[in-house]
Amino acid sequence: MLAIQLIVGLCNPGKTYEGTRHNAGAFFVEEIARRCGTALTPESKFHGDTARVTFSGHDLRLLRPDTFMNRSGRSVAALANFYRIAPEAILIAHDELDMPPGSARFKQGGGHGGHNGLRDIIPALGGNREFHRLRVGIGHPGHAREVSDYVLAKPSKADRQAIDAIVDEAVASLPLLLDGDAVKAMTRLHSIDTAQPPAL
Repeated sequence: MLAIQLIVGLCNPGKTYEGTRHNAGAFFVEEIARRCGTALTPESKFHGDTARVTFSGHDLRLLRPDTFMNRSGRSVAALANFYRIAPEAILIAHDELDMPPGSARFKQGGGHGGHNGLRDIIPALGGNREFHRLRVGIGHPGHAREVSDYVLAKPSKADRQAIDAIVDEAVASLPLLLDGDAVKAMTRLHSIDTAQPPAL
């Protein structure tokens, strides 16, 4: 397994989309930067905001694309190509409709699963699908025609608390993944559920 060198948090740019469900991947990268005491700064040649940090003893580049979600590949490929980072050394954090708020999963490889960000990234990386992913659950509105409005809206207070809590757990599990122990990282993170119980 190649050591992870780049962590990307997918999002839509601008104040209009700040804090929306589709930006859950960016919450993860922002939390890593916060814990490292580092600000993500604009880098036009990479079409996004970037930082270089040392996290748990590992030298990492962070990227939050400022392209819209369906153009994420432009930003990811620009940085990866410039620093010659192989797809297998990239971790992409993104929102996941098919998981409830308060859950998250690490995985490596696979298709785009209908996610527009991943759909654009795969061809931008030459068709290589072997990058790592962090899937951050945001829940599903219940009907396909409601998905677009749902992902572009802010989660409820309870859902945001659950998302923030599982992002914290994902950051806490990240050192295991960076150390090359994907099984332990998955076992730790996948055993946690920070979803809020229903009100009585």
